[in-house]
Amino acid sequence: MRSRIAIGTLLVALLSGCTSVPPLNFSVPSISPSTHKVDADLRAVSVSFAAPNEQTGNVPSDGEGIPELWERAVVEAINKSSVFDDESTKKVNLFVKIQELDPPAAGVTMVTDASAKYLLVNRKTGETLLEETIITQGIVPPGYAFAGVVRLKESVNRAVQNNIRDFLAKLEAQKLN
Repeated sequence: MRSRIAIGTLLVALLSGCTSVPPLNFSVPSISPSTHKVDADLRAVSVSFAAPNEQTGNVPSDGEGIPELWERAVVEAINKSSVFDDESTKKVNLFVKIQELDPPAAGVTMVTDASAKYLLVNRKTGETLLEETIITQGIVPPGYAFAGVVRLKESVNRAVQNNIRDFLAKLEAQKLN
């Protein structure tokens, strides 16, 4: 009986070792077309880490590629939602400052905190039309995957996806000047 338990444990350990770690993927699933168009034509999107004095929490010191992945996901979500009016005479840029992206060091349930400030700026006047800080979490329970690193990466993915989704919801609800 003990040998069967030992063999079973060894098999579980070997099989979980074969689980591939997912890539960072911030693409937001299930984006629906917007029911309210923002009276603005979005021309550019820029995502970067906030300056140290603007950060509200930890940001990864080895996350050089994160802003680019976040930017692509924001652009994709905006395009899927069609929330901006391409025919509008008001031209705007969107600036996103990542203030926190803090995955857990370890744990059973992995929770990543994310915070980003979104600024929508009129290109002609420089006026800030919308300034919104979005704070979200990505939570991955232990049943998602045996390997902790898989749950950790998925919690980062979910935190950013939730952040972008919440921003789109706030944007859609806003009445801009």
